[in-house]
Amino acid sequence: MERVMTVEEKIRRAEEIYQKRRQGETRPVAKVTVNDKKDIKLLRKMIIQMLISVAIYLVIYAIQNNQYVFSEDFINKANEILSYDTNFIELYEMTKNQIMGWMKPEEKQEEQQEGVKEEQQTQEGELQDAIGGAEANIENIPEAKLLSPEEQEIQAIKNTTSFIKPIQGVITSSYGQRDTATGNVPKNHTGTDIAADMGTKIVAATEGEVVLASEEGDYGKHLKIQIGEVSIIYAHCNQLYVKQGDKISQGQEIAEVGTTGNSTGPHLHFEIRISEKTVDPQRILEL
Repeated sequence: MERVMTVEEKIRRAEEIYQKRRQGETRPVAKVTVNDKKDIKLLRKMIIQMLISVAIYLVIYAIQNNQYVFSEDFINKANEILSYDTNFIELYEMTKNQIMGWMKPEEKQEEQQEGVKEEQQTQEGELQDAIGGAEANIENIPEAKLLSPEEQEIQAIKNTTSFIKPIQGVITSSYGQRDTATGNVPKNHTGTDIAADMGTKIVAATEGEVVLASEEGDYGKHLKIQIGEVSIIYAHCNQLYVKQGDKISQGQEIAEVGTTGNSTGPHLHFEIRISEKTVDPQRILEL
């Protein structure tokens, strides 16, 4: 006798049949792997082949139509185009400025910083070349860098003031430290002593204005003539020919040699100052 299926079994059986049919209808899907690099190579090869074909076509066309390509009309047009005055520098600057306008502010700043660095490196390189590197001889360094403060003052006087000899005579005491036979004479000599006969005429070594005409102190009768920041003192004079406030021209007779003040004999104490600091007169002019 045939077995009667329950409702649950019929449902389970129907589900099994549905699943089997569904699995039977499913087809395996083929997976295709695309090789990007290979495709790019093929594309590049195809483009190259196309360009070669176009070039061959143009050559063949030029050969077939050589009467036009090499015709006088064609050559004249080519010469007309070539005759245009093209400013490639201006064209480059315009293109550069346009590109700079598209760049981001950060990129602009970085480029400017790189430009500053390159300029600094160039300047350092030029300076290095100028001084000859670390092993360079000091003679190769510019003269201005070697001058002492005193030398710079002397150079400043020479650059601004013209001098002539105030008198002809013999130098008996130079500028600077000296050995003295008497305690009355200072060891630090602030000028140059030029011995001459009593009454010898003293002429102004420079032009200027008499800012002091005095008979007091160790200088005895003396003059101070100012020209800019430079002042000249003529001391131990026997007689003064000018007074305070007078305008003096170079070579003018201003006094005569004497031995007034703290002096051991007839001579001119000739002193040069710049901004009231004394310098060696023999380094300014030949006495």
